[in-house]
Amino acid sequence: MMQVKTNIPKLDKLSFFISSRTRIATVIAIFFHTIGLVGMLIFKSELIINATPINLLLSFGLLIWTQQKKKWPFYVFMSISFLTGFMVEVIGVNTGYLFGDYSYGNVLGFQIKSVPLIIGVNWFIVIFCCGVFTRTIMAKLQGKIAGQKQKSPVFLNMFSVIADGATLAVALDWLMEPVAIKLGFWKWGNDGTIPFYNYLCWFVISLFLMALFHLMPFSKKNNFAVNLLLIQSMFFLLLRTFL
Repeated sequence: MMQVKTNIPKLDKLSFFISSRTRIATVIAIFFHTIGLVGMLIFKSELIINATPINLLLSFGLLIWTQQKKKWPFYVFMSISFLTGFMVEVIGVNTGYLFGDYSYGNVLGFQIKSVPLIIGVNWFIVIFCCGVFTRTIMAKLQGKIAGQKQKSPVFLNMFSVIADGATLAVALDWLMEPVAIKLGFWKWGNDGTIPFYNYLCWFVISLFLMALFHLMPFSKKNNFAVNLLLIQSMFFLLLRTFL
């Protein structure tokens, strides 16, 4: 019997399948973020604004769909990120001990203890994408200097990934803060000024979660996570500029 040959080598079928998922997920993410951008900037649509939790859940689902080798450490990290993010927000909103004096509006959906449940999902997305992005950049840099005789100590590389990832997470929060306030996601007390303490808490908590990200044994390669971080950064940058 004649066998039909495929154009894809056997060894490359897995990478082809993964890259196909990445392309599909990226197109979907760009499409829905573009709809959100147009709806918020041009039409000022309340429907689009109130659909923010759906967009976050979609991004969350696409990250899981594109993640390679989804073993139990990945799901443990995801759960810890969700629970940690949600609990620190509960402490922050109800006591003011973390982040400062702030409260959530009704845009982000169902709440427990005055905190939208979707916030835990957002914490995972931010930490995971920033972690993958940082690891990807570090891997490329290390590849370029692989021929050098002197190599950076393992601890220094680990600290760099964790600290840079946490800094990137804070930068993303800084980018989205004014946008979130204008869209009614949350608001700050007193005169509405975003306190420096908010960013300090973000950095410390992100350091903890980024350390877990680095140390837990699951695949840190996810090209869609890199794309999603860039898409969200551009999304909030445009909203911050023109909203």
